[in-house]
Amino acid sequence: MPKRELSEVEEDDDSVASEVFSRAKVAYTNKQRVLILSSRGITARYRHLLEDLKKLIPHHKKDNKLDDKGDIHAVNEIADMKSCNQIIYLETRKHQDLYMYLGKTPEGPSVKFHVVNIHTMDELKLTGNCMLGSRPLLNFDANFNNSPQFQLMKSLLSDAFGTPMGHPKSKPFNDRVMSFFVVKNNIWVRNYQIIDKSDTNAISGNAKKTNESQLVEVGPRFVLIPIRIFNGSLCGATLYQNPAFVSPNDERSAYKKKKGDRYVQRTSHTAQRREFLQENQMPADELSSKNVFK
Repeated sequence: MPKRELSEVEEDDDSVASEVFSRAKVAYTNKQRVLILSSRGITARYRHLLEDLKKLIPHHKKDNKLDDKGDIHAVNEIADMKSCNQIIYLETRKHQDLYMYLGKTPEGPSVKFHVVNIHTMDELKLTGNCMLGSRPLLNFDANFNNSPQFQLMKSLLSDAFGTPMGHPKSKPFNDRVMSFFVVKNNIWVRNYQIIDKSDTNAISGNAKKTNESQLVEVGPRFVLIPIRIFNGSLCGATLYQNPAFVSPNDERSAYKKKKGDRYVQRTSHTAQRREFLQENQMPADELSSKNVFK
């Protein structure tokens, strides 16, 4: 059998790659587009989280910061101009509280979350490193099927973070897993890279190959606390409201009130100590130095 030249091998590789991408291009029927934007006054940490979300969602559309002035209905108009059918809007209040609006546009429904325990990719410095624009495997906890509100959230999260097959900005590979867990009625979000065990053995010098794989966290990680589900897009009737949610303003107010009561607690403790000493006085000792050496 005659040997092939290097140019022929490169042409074959290019033909295979073009065939893969052409198949993905032909199969691109899910025209899912997500508008990702934030409000003006966002902090540095939340801005880094916004950039991480853009990396995780290659089918996104971005826009400038929104100066909402208390009215967020302009997000639906921007989504209509960008031909987006879903939105992720990050709103910052008092430069410390972050809220996420996730919903379908223009008809709805939509969910409002309070985002806490935020750790970005640059902050974590984890060893995971997945390909930019790769399609993720979505992993949802079994608790999402226990209640209708979490079923709705699962549907919205699947449409937002699930990259459509054959999207022009996506890669036809699945090398990461997006995991969503329900813990104490909160949604924990994690992003992992899929690594073959054979690759790790080759790096460490072990020639043994196995078909097992392992997960290495990439980031970012954050927790979504559901607040309210609206019938429309960012508005409308309330379909569900979390009764266990406590506003960050109420938490800070209770903490300051508890901190301000320290003087009252200290004075009451002093009065109780004085009463205790009066009720429990020690009897006079006849052999004390005061009675013996007068």
